[in-house]
Amino acid sequence: MSQEGSAGAGQHADDSVEAPRPEPDPTDGAAEPGRPVEEPTEPTEFEPSGRFGVPGKPLRRSSFLVGFTGALGVFLAYAVFLGIRNSAGILVLVVIALFLAVGLHPAVVRLRGWGLPHGLAVAVVTLTVVLLIVGGLLALVPPVVTQSGQFIEHLPGYVEELRRNPTVNDLVVRYDVVQRVQSVANADTVGRVLGGVLGGAQLIFGTIFRALTILVLTIYFLAYFDRLRDLGYALVPRTRRQRVRLIGDEILTRVGAYMVGALAIAVLAGASTFVFALAIGLPYPFALAVVVAVTDLIPQIGATLGAVVVTLVGLATDLPVGVACLVFFVVYQQVENYLIYPKIMRRAVSVNEVAALLAALLGVSLLGVVGALLAIPTVAAVQLILREVILPRQESR
Repeated sequence: MSQEGSAGAGQHADDSVEAPRPEPDPTDGAAEPGRPVEEPTEPTEFEPSGRFGVPGKPLRRSSFLVGFTGALGVFLAYAVFLGIRNSAGILVLVVIALFLAVGLHPAVVRLRGWGLPHGLAVAVVTLTVVLLIVGGLLALVPPVVTQSGQFIEHLPGYVEELRRNPTVNDLVVRYDVVQRVQSVANADTVGRVLGGVLGGAQLIFGTIFRALTILVLTIYFLAYFDRLRDLGYALVPRTRRQRVRLIGDEILTRVGAYMVGALAIAVLAGASTFVFALAIGLPYPFALAVVVAVTDLIPQIGATLGAVVVTLVGLATDLPVGVACLVFFVVYQQVENYLIYPKIMRRAVSVNEVAALLAALLGVSLLGVVGALLAIPTVAAVQLILREVILPRQESR
């Protein structure tokens, strides 16, 4: 019995020591009929490659580490504030270029849908914009310079003509308008404002530099638009990325639609003013049309500013002409507000009127005309985030 038991134990021991292992089959991993071969996946653009080791464990929280991190955060926040304050001019150019790129991106997408490569589509859109700008400058600068100079030269005479009207004369005398306008229209005053010849040359070359900077940045943003957008979405946690992508794409669509609509409305306002000025014999029709088109880009208050300028010129020319200008702009603004604007803008960018007015005033005070242009799409984006994210979260609590 003991021998059998020991033999059985030895046999079990031998079995437990080592079991025969099957040889690796070289056909393992081969594709079976009807089964696709699984190729090894490579890390995506936003995943670690593993070439630089495995991340270590997070540091333990200590009072010294927390205090040092807080102090470092305050220091970095102050450094960022100083950087933004010192580079505010460049940041404004970047914002303008990004705004233009968002507005022009749908044109690039349309050209790519027609079969053009991405680089060629960006080149076509950029070349078209440059040709439009150059053509507009060639058609705009000579008459604007000539007519604006004549307008400034005859501005005191126009004010004298306005003084013949008793009501206007009372306002002119009360606020001493004649002396102020003459001092502003004086060539010496204009020269001092511009800083002489050197200041005028610096102003011209600075404007050209800023325009070229905006153009180059816009081209880069258009060329790398998809990568920049995907990088922004990759910074969002994976669980919320799809929702953020949908909301972000909707915001970009609204910004582009607003830009196209604003330009269309401004061009229509300028063209209507030019035709009206020619019809009634108003002086400086092209310069006044440009003023109306540029001011019409300012939300809420821009159209009124352009109408005031043209009406004052009409009153200085002749009283019936000024009344005709006033009537024309009152009628045109009603048509624009209730017929043109809803069809072009509100379908793409629907915002609250009070919020739009407050945003436009705040944008003008912060960034001037650029802030006014960015006010409406910013309000539209904030309104979309409130409706889709913040308000539903508040209701669920």
